[in-house]
Amino acid sequence: MANTDMKRTALVLGAGGFIGGHLVRRLKADGFWVRGADLKDNEFSESAADEFLHGDLRDPHFTKFCLDRPFDEVYQLAADMGGAGYIFTGEHDADIMHNSATINLNILAEAQRARVKRIFYSSSACIYPAYNQTDPDNPNCAEASAYPAAPDSEYGWEKLFSERLYKAYGRNYGMTCRIARYHNIFGPEGTWRGGKEKAPAAICRKVAEARPGGFIEIWGDGAQTRSFLYIDECIEGTLRLARSNYEEPVNIGSSEMISIGALARLVIAISGKDLGIKFVPGPQGVRGRNSDNTLVRSALGWAPSRPLEEGLRKTYAWIEAEVEGRRTDLPERVNAVPGRLAAVAGQLA
Repeated sequence: MANTDMKRTALVLGAGGFIGGHLVRRLKADGFWVRGADLKDNEFSESAADEFLHGDLRDPHFTKFCLDRPFDEVYQLAADMGGAGYIFTGEHDADIMHNSATINLNILAEAQRARVKRIFYSSSACIYPAYNQTDPDNPNCAEASAYPAAPDSEYGWEKLFSERLYKAYGRNYGMTCRIARYHNIFGPEGTWRGGKEKAPAAICRKVAEARPGGFIEIWGDGAQTRSFLYIDECIEGTLRLARSNYEEPVNIGSSEMISIGALARLVIAISGKDLGIKFVPGPQGVRGRNSDNTLVRSALGWAPSRPLEEGLRKTYAWIEAEVEGRRTDLPERVNAVPGRLAAVAGQLA
């Protein structure tokens, strides 16, 4: 390890992911020496971490290696997760629960052994009860509404269990644990294809790939509602909460609620294309979800304020460039590897 005596140190677990990559860059900009750890590298840019450990946090030996010393700040973002097409089909429930729970059990055991004093855990709005989210116009996602518990997915149940796990370690071992309930984070360098992408990225991709005069498909009737938080505000809220004295879980999300149909129309308008929308059957999750920011304002003296459209414009421009980049380099990839046309075309579908 490099000499870090003169710098504050941070460990980002899940540093190869979307939020993790942005968080590492912010911590570096703030003057930290940063160690990142993940199974994979960042997909779209090289990590800014001073040190990046590649390995599986389900493996206690690798987790022990990551936490071989105390850090000033530890951020736990690693999880088995994705969008509605991954979480709500039921096909991945066992993996989601086993993988994420194992990661958190390993991390907390090693954090306690390494005498880590402050750790941040990224939970999710998916912990909120399904019975409070049946009305798309009036969902209840205030932090106090989490119990009686009834998440709509096994992903949400695991997140709720892990919240309680972190709080138990805080009580029993004097560890300062801070918990954020993220609400649909989006932005450049987020997953936008492959089945794990979330609604903003999926819609941006569909619009970017569509030909003018065509249409895009949207799961459900389009009336289901959500709020979406741009990545820069997520990172700001994360750091404020991690360094605060507030001990209970807090929503980190936008309170600007929008229907999925309206979201699709907004992205189409941003693109400037003439496109229609076709609503088709598909996994949807709850009918309504929106971040209640009453508590974050009182606890942190801050709440997200950027308009959704501002973040969507940046995200659409980035995804459009990614899509066009894949299209323009198609002849080179096909010519370089004879016989690959069908395979490459299948990847672009």
